[in-house]
Amino acid sequence: RPLFVFQLGKRSHPFKKAVWIDCGIHAREWIGPAFCQWFVKEAVQTYRSDPVIRRLLNQLYFYVMPVFNVDGYHYSWTTDRFWRKTRSNSTHFSCRGVDANRNWKIKWCSEGASLHPCADTYCGPMPESEPEVKAVANFLRKNKKQVKAYISFHSYSQMLLYPYSYSEAIIPNFNCVESAAYKAVSAIYSVYSIKYKHGPASSTLYVTSGSSIDWAYKHGISYSFAFELRDTGYYGFLLPESLIKPTCTETTLAIKNI
Repeated sequence: RPLFVFQLGKRSHPFKKAVWIDCGIHAREWIGPAFCQWFVKEAVQTYRSDPVIRRLLNQLYFYVMPVFNVDGYHYSWTTDRFWRKTRSNSTHFSCRGVDANRNWKIKWCSEGASLHPCADTYCGPMPESEPEVKAVANFLRKNKKQVKAYISFHSYSQMLLYPYSYSEAIIPNFNCVESAAYKAVSAIYSVYSIKYKHGPASSTLYVTSGSSIDWAYKHGISYSFAFELRDTGYYGFLLPESLIKPTCTETTLAIKNI
């Protein structure tokens, strides 16, 4: 299936800095694609009425990929609600799919990833084996000078994570990234009093290798984040429809603060 990216922003001058946002890298995390669609709607509909949105779209481009893992997402709607991976074929096993957030060329398939094709965290036969990962990596490489922030949306846990995922080492621009993360989770709390943890992915969540935020950071995108949206496990991946709007509302405010 084709991959789609929205470009949001006013064409005010030839070179504008940009923010990349993707949702749905893991198929079963439905609140992610819901947020990306919500964000596009909000940006378009409130451009004239919301001075913050207007300033952001005047100064920046936002590249928004509503569904990263489109084949897996479709499969989670039609066949297996809890499907996580892509839907690519394995050469030697009947199991299908690769974890698209273990398939990036950064400490590929070390800790927190599996070489077994049937595992949920299967890293793939090689880095960027998945066409979805390769397509996004190529886009970001091509627009390396323009894209200054990378934000990926997952669920669930109520966390805002930043590099590194593969190591507990501190990133060089830790103070700036930590400050942005703190402002974002404070903004989330200000709406419905929902608490988010924030910090380096390796120590706040767990150690993983081949992740998109680490790859983006290592390729010069100094502000690289992964949101784990609502909730903390009561509904888990089955977040009810009634919680889509509040989740998206608070998360949009977080983006404005980042």
